[in-house]
Amino acid sequence: MYSVFILQKAIGFIVIELQKKESIYFLTMDAGENRWNTTFVKEFAKALDEIEKDEGPGALITSSKDPKFFSNGLDLEWMQAPEKHPKGGDREVFGEEFMFLMGRIITLSIPTICAINGHAFGAGFMLALSHDVRFMREDRGFLCANEMQLGLKIPRPELALFRHKIPANSFFETVQLSKRWTGLSAYKAGIIQGTGSFEDLPELALKKAEELAPLAKDRKNYGAQKEMLYGENAAINLEHGPAHMLKNSKEFE
Repeated sequence: MYSVFILQKAIGFIVIELQKKESIYFLTMDAGENRWNTTFVKEFAKALDEIEKDEGPGALITSSKDPKFFSNGLDLEWMQAPEKHPKGGDREVFGEEFMFLMGRIITLSIPTICAINGHAFGAGFMLALSHDVRFMREDRGFLCANEMQLGLKIPRPELALFRHKIPANSFFETVQLSKRWTGLSAYKAGIIQGTGSFEDLPELALKKAEELAPLAKDRKNYGAQKEMLYGENAAINLEHGPAHMLKNSKEFE
């Protein structure tokens, strides 16, 4: 049986639901298109807080309840007029808190699997890339860093994330040309690790989570190696990794 580990509520409705079955955590975003504002960031962070209180083997599966959208990026209406959308939270702290959250996910001390059931644009794409393993719906949905289309520059911490998680031959197409990746093309490019039907995606993610969960028997060790890969003076290139830059984004503006 599934047991409700924690249920996050905000403004009278559920936006993040976290359940646990045996050693597997199921984090489900339930805010429609799952657009990012400060309230959404804080609720997601609270779910991570609960996971980090545990010890022993474990793995996280992140998904969305919406059949069309995994996460459709920033809450643009709120960003453009936060005073008209107070439920979105404090606009001034959003950038730093969102970046820090992505850094937390990258270095979470258990394996993380992302089940991308629909569109993942901008911040939603970042969320997917922040996981260790990504599976995507094969028949619907795009991955896209759409900042160029919106007339925005991609911040350096975000570029670092894309550079570390996307093979070099696909990196430029992603960040500069705003290429829209389907499940099949993203798999061929090495951006995701597998595809499946909408019905099969949860099972694919669960099998991988069950396979990887034992790696986190010693969570301190599992998390420490992630810090070596993605943290300060990252071992893979002897420069700052995306987790350090995301957590200290003000230093890299």
